[in-house]
Amino acid sequence: MATSLLQQLRSLVVVDVDCMDPDVAKRHTTQEEQFHDMTSNQALVLTETIKPENEGLIKEAIGYVQSKNLDQDPDTFKMDVLDTITVLLGKRVLPYLKGSVHAQTSPSVAYDTEKTIAHAKKLVALFAEHGIPKERVCIKIPSTPESILACQYLQKIGIQTLATTLFSLPQALAASQAGCKYVAPYFNELRVHFQKSTWKEYANPATEHPMSQVILSIVAAFREIKSSTLALPASIVTPNEVVALASFQPHHITISGGVLDQLAALPTIREIEPTPCTTDIASFLGKNYLADGGQLLREAITTDVETQRKVTDALAIFDDCERKTKEFLDTVL
Repeated sequence: MATSLLQQLRSLVVVDVDCMDPDVAKRHTTQEEQFHDMTSNQALVLTETIKPENEGLIKEAIGYVQSKNLDQDPDTFKMDVLDTITVLLGKRVLPYLKGSVHAQTSPSVAYDTEKTIAHAKKLVALFAEHGIPKERVCIKIPSTPESILACQYLQKIGIQTLATTLFSLPQALAASQAGCKYVAPYFNELRVHFQKSTWKEYANPATEHPMSQVILSIVAAFREIKSSTLALPASIVTPNEVVALASFQPHHITISGGVLDQLAALPTIREIEPTPCTTDIASFLGKNYLADGGQLLREAITTDVETQRKVTDALAIFDDCERKTKEFLDTVL
């Protein structure tokens, strides 16, 4: 019988850890309860890279890249170190997972199909070099038309993908058509984690939050078309938002360390009743969002002002985090 809200939620939905700190994963893992996957992105990598206690891991990554004796320009070298840090951080959390570690492709190539494919392959190869097979790796890729096409190719060659920076039903349907293993619709836009003043609290987020019906429509559409792609809501700020998302009946929810700690300290609540989808999804179905180089998806994003803004902003934030990680590496090289 569940004795905390976290245990109650784990009985309803698969819980992933939105953190690359192994202590967080360990703290909320028992013989009976494990996380399924571990989230990763440029912001989480930056957070761990600059921690003094991770100095040894950073030196290990630098040494690993140096040992290859490649003739590289400084920026390529730092990118290789950053990718190796991502892999080493994931490797530390893997013992607490039943499923996969995630790694996100660079936001700098989000609008380039071939470069996204190349970076995804590089990450998978790096994981393999560190003893983690591709079956336990999932590559997170931004939900731009160009990158969703990259997902389609990567899935065909056996690399698992997750469509991230996702804020709309067309993006999710395109990812499903590409064969992505997951889509991760953001409940809150990314900026709320960096500018707290941009986050808005709702008394009933299940019905009042502007992304509620979007995520409900994704879950409903995937059920309607019998999609094999799994919905994994992300970017959560409070326990109340987690409860709201659980009422949408997604396949997974990914939760940050701070929110996990709060959920573990809270008592169980009444039964979490399903929230109905009131969006008419029919007009979105039966369309090929990937045809003609993803033209229909491109039109859907560019005509949806909020989705366009949120995607652009998220990529800019991730790009800034990647830049700051490289700047930090400059101080230790």
